[in-house]
Amino acid sequence: MQGILFSLLAGVFICLQSVFNAQASTKLGLWQTNAIVHGVGFLVSFAIFLYVRDGDWKSIGEVNKVYLLGGVFGALIVFSVMKGITTIGPAYAVSILLISQLLVALLIDSLGLFGVQKVPITLNKIIGIGIMIAGVMVFKFK
Repeated sequence: MQGILFSLLAGVFICLQSVFNAQASTKLGLWQTNAIVHGVGFLVSFAIFLYVRDGDWKSIGEVNKVYLLGGVFGALIVFSVMKGITTIGPAYAVSILLISQLLVALLIDSLGLFGVQKVPITLNKIIGIGIMIAGVMVFKFK
């Protein structure tokens, strides 16, 4: 249940962040907004880390360096979402974002990439993605 709750919260926060960022970018520019968003995010994350102390800096040597590219992905994600929302609107942009996220997650699961447990692709999963794609098409086309 905790995983479902945090996933729901993430969905709400991603949507709000996306709209806020897109609105800010119309005045500030995409990359300036991106830099501010990540700077503020760093400050908040670091402050929470100092309070919670849930990690060990010494362990960073044990982490596969490829996994530290999450920050690079974060910058590209924020830029892409802002550009999508300012170009095609929040609902359509987020719908496409969710489908692409699900497709990549399915690929990662089914191939067992990046150390995740391999989960086979089933007909139900393929039908579910097909329904989502059809839903976006119905949503967009009048």
